[in-house]
Amino acid sequence: MAPVIPLPAHRRHLRRLARCQEGTTILEFGLIAPVLCVLLLGALDTGHTLYMQGVLQGAVQKAARDGTLETAAGTGTTQRDALDAVVRAQLGTLQKTAAVTITRRFYRTFSKAAAAQAETFTDSAAGTFKDGKCNNGEAFIDANSNGVFDRDGGDSVDHAGARDNVVYTVKVSYPRMFPIDKLINGKGTTTLTATTVLANQPFGDQGVYGPAPASPLHCGGGHAGADSPTPGAPYD
Repeated sequence: MAPVIPLPAHRRHLRRLARCQEGTTILEFGLIAPVLCVLLLGALDTGHTLYMQGVLQGAVQKAARDGTLETAAGTGTTQRDALDAVVRAQLGTLQKTAAVTITRRFYRTFSKAAAAQAETFTDSAAGTFKDGKCNNGEAFIDANSNGVFDRDGGDSVDHAGARDNVVYTVKVSYPRMFPIDKLINGKGTTTLTATTVLANQPFGDQGVYGPAPASPLHCGGGHAGADSPTPGAPYD
């Protein structure tokens, strides 16, 4: 009978290590934990966003209802500022660094508020100026006689009066509670928007627009809601 030759020590250790199952639990947890953490943080971030959206929508609805109780045009500036401050304060309790943008536009009817169509204009004839926008001196019909081109067909709330319909919009941008979207090259910020339309109280007769000017105005530069007219100005 041939003598048994013992295995070298390092080979015995390798065989013992191959049969050993100690520590497998922590190894499996190490593989699953990153995915579990991402899912958990994503769920928490989504929940916070939904809650923020709910608070935003509620604040907008209340502010808009209160805003419809304002008096005639031009006398409610202080009240509107107070309502905006309340909205910002409510959102600030959830996110102190949130950037809040508030806009108001008014329309004569709900249907026009829902359509939000730009005023009629003639686009530039050809070339790079023909881009579907009223921004290169094109002629437009000033339907609401406010002297500017309105991309949404509305007008400044300062011109609103009884029975007019006010579109109240609040946009809030803030850093995510858990910016896991940066893992996929996200910006780490969230932007939420809430809009509501309500009619001013009938404290008087609703105003009407006068006839549009006989000669059309021309578009120039402007802000987000409207373009400043530059009658007779050449293209930029």
